[in-house]
Amino acid sequence: MTERKPIYLQVVGAARPVSATAAAGWQLAALPPLALYIHFPWCVRKCPYCDFNSHEARGGFDEAGYIAALLTDLEHSLPLIWGRPIHTIFMGGGTPSLFSPEAMDSLLAGIRARVKLLPDAEITLEANPGTVEADKFRGYRAAGINRLSIGIQSFNAEHLQAIGRIHGADEARRAAALAGEVFDTFNLDLMFALPGQTLAQALQDVETALSFAPSHLSCYHLTLEPNTYFHRYPPSLPDDDTAADMHDAIEARLAQAGFEHYETSAYARSGHRARHNVNYWQFGDYLGIGAGAHGKLSFPDRIIRQQRYKQPAAYLKALAEGNAVQSEAAIAEQELPFEFMLNALRLAEGFATPLFAERTGLPLAVLEPQLAEAARLGLIQRDAQHIAPSEAGRRYQNQLFHCFLQDD
Repeated sequence: MTERKPIYLQVVGAARPVSATAAAGWQLAALPPLALYIHFPWCVRKCPYCDFNSHEARGGFDEAGYIAALLTDLEHSLPLIWGRPIHTIFMGGGTPSLFSPEAMDSLLAGIRARVKLLPDAEITLEANPGTVEADKFRGYRAAGINRLSIGIQSFNAEHLQAIGRIHGADEARRAAALAGEVFDTFNLDLMFALPGQTLAQALQDVETALSFAPSHLSCYHLTLEPNTYFHRYPPSLPDDDTAADMHDAIEARLAQAGFEHYETSAYARSGHRARHNVNYWQFGDYLGIGAGAHGKLSFPDRIIRQQRYKQPAAYLKALAEGNAVQSEAAIAEQELPFEFMLNALRLAEGFATPLFAERTGLPLAVLEPQLAEAARLGLIQRDAQHIAPSEAGRRYQNQLFHCFLQDD
């Protein structure tokens, strides 16, 4: 579980169709901000809860070859993004910190040579404590990476062992301390509702994290995702009531410490929201390059999704043959309203009503029956200028999203 990936709740049902009249003449008036996501598919060992595209680097990997492949992938994508500046970059995985600072410097130099990267672009690298070295962190910073996201998950040695992490508690503390020395802004990932975890232990992890003065925290409920070891062989987890108590206590403690709970799992000090992730949640665009990377790109008359080949060998082979994109399809107009709401209503502040039309090309009126139902159930707060989840909507997101997904 990592910071960059919005957790899409599993919601079942058929999307309500947008009326043909409302969808006629569909067009975007302007394109949204564009981000760049870069996937690094290798890790030391696959975690039993992880459903991301990651592969154990048992025989090593060709670092220089993969960096060259990423830049070729970007070059092949240039016709889709001509003239559009890049607002943020996120390097996720897998474990990007398996790559050297020299490799990251070469990658960022190649990106700057090919696209317009804004001078104040947020550039985030994911790192795991088991791959941390002081010189590496300084090298990443010198290469231009200005934000670090560390997959701590817990500072408790027993809990780290229970969830299959390769690092120990001392390594977790050392990584967090180093991040604070080198980076002005950094995120620590924490999980709660871990096997055998008590409420007091969950709060102790938060207290330990706070002692390193991070600017951002991501606090996730451990979930048993399909196609993972934990899904096949479930560990004994805290019950739902205990997990809810942990969530409430973590939220209260972080509010006391000056953190804003601005998204389902994200907490930030003032001025330190994850700009890359906020772009996801506001239905912005992102080009995804690297093995298994996903992307969403808007054009005046359509919005498309792409996915690269997942297996590193298959990705590199397809790229050498001229196209690493395994699938590309336009998002159907009737799916756009739900996709927008699934993202935007994860933000505590919701969205300004004009944003819906700006990002989907559809009038907000197409959702009036669903909005009315969500308001009747007390799941949203709305006026002419703004729509946001209510406290109940934030707690019961499945129910909230159902309002926009399935027929009565």
